[in-house]
Amino acid sequence: MTTTTVIPRVALVTGTSSGIGEAVVKHFCELGHQVLAVDFNPDGKAIAEAAGAAFYEADLTDPDACRGAVADAVKRFGGVDILVNNAGIQHVAAIEEFPEAKWRQIIDLMLTAPFLLTQAAWPHMRQKGWGRIVNIASIHAQVASPGKAAYISAKHGMIGLTKTAALEGGEQGITANAICPAYVKTPLVDNQIADQAKLHGMGEQEVIENIMLKNAAVKRLIEPIEVAQLVAYLTSDAAGAVTGASWNIDLGWTAH
Repeated sequence: MTTTTVIPRVALVTGTSSGIGEAVVKHFCELGHQVLAVDFNPDGKAIAEAAGAAFYEADLTDPDACRGAVADAVKRFGGVDILVNNAGIQHVAAIEEFPEAKWRQIIDLMLTAPFLLTQAAWPHMRQKGWGRIVNIASIHAQVASPGKAAYISAKHGMIGLTKTAALEGGEQGITANAICPAYVKTPLVDNQIADQAKLHGMGEQEVIENIMLKNAAVKRLIEPIEVAQLVAYLTSDAAGAVTGASWNIDLGWTAH
């Protein structure tokens, strides 16, 4: 999905060292936006700079780091117009065996951090009377699967955060939407395959065919750029009437 006219904006994107976040940063830079790429991995600096973006290294489980990322964007570029909450991790284990520390880390990174980043960016969007928030949720924000209690809880919560931000931001020119992809061809998904194989007692190819693509009408993984192009639409002027929505890009997963 593309837009006809793109007005350059300031965008803050999290989780940018690979996968969806990297694709969004590259696409935004191609569209002429000023971009701050935020990631825990210091290798993300070279990736961001190669795309034409600035980089801010941060552990977003730390509330001060969330506020610091927004402050850095404001210092560099004068504000934040677009916020893309994408950073995430995964841990696969049955509830009975799920480590409490891992639960807290996932919730802090994937639900609390998007809230704090939204809260910090909000005044700058409100002052301009224009803002776009896109939360990269997951098809697991709509449905559940075994072994992913923290991830699924965080993604379900992100939908609630999205809807609340949409209601509060409507009169201030701020929209908020969520994107819910099925399995995207990213390192995060690659790392899940072995864990899923162990959890379910099957081979890795069986995981891809019988778990990841079982409910898909289109039998392939999603390319990161496909998600990035949807992000570009939702953060454009063309999407000014679109808010509070959850956009499934799920290969037909939820058509059943």
